Amino acid sequence: MELHGSLNMIGYGLAAIGSAIGVGLIFAAYINGVARQPESQSQLQPIALLGFALAEALAIFGLVFAFVIGA
Repeated sequence: MELHGSLNMIGYGLAAIGSAIGVGLIFAAYINGVARQPESQSQLQPIALLGFALAEALAIFGLVFAFVIGA
């Protein structure tokens, strides 16, 4: 039995799942923190957005590397 395709895409799929879990955890912690102390929203929101941006950047890097290495 032969497999056709690229293992790079499987690696990217795993990276995307990890990124999605990370984003979910980031916003779960943000919502939990704001629910406990609503006055801290102005301090927690930039941190949550920065964490979201970094997690998504890793997923985008994974996609780029999957195509670069696979070519």
